[in-house]
Amino acid sequence: MTKTLVKPQTKVKTKTQRPPLYKVILLNDDYTPREFVVQVLKAVFRMNADQAYRVMMTAHTKGACVIAVYTRDVAETKAKEATELGKSKGYPLFFTTEPEE
Repeated sequence: MTKTLVKPQTKVKTKTQRPPLYKVILLNDDYTPREFVVQVLKAVFRMNADQAYRVMMTAHTKGACVIAVYTRDVAETKAKEATELGKSKGYPLFFTTEPEE
C-alpha cells in the first residue's frame, strides 16, 4: 500500500485597507458675516441651524474648527465648494483639509 501525502491548502485572505480620512477645517476670519457662515455650513455640510451655529462660534472663538471627517476626495470637494461659496459673495471664507491622525 502506498501512502498518499496530503498537504493542507493555505488560503490567502486579502485584507482591504480603509482609505485614509481627512478633516475639513473652518478657519475664522474677521470679515465674513456669521449668518453667511451658518448658511454655508447648512448647505454644504448638511448641518441643522443649531449645529452650524455652534461650529461657527467655535471657529470664531478658537480661530478654527474641525467640521467633519471624510475620505480625501470628499473632504477636498466639500472644502473647495464651501470656500467657493464665500468667494462668490466676496468674502474671505476659507475651509481647508488635513489628514486625520
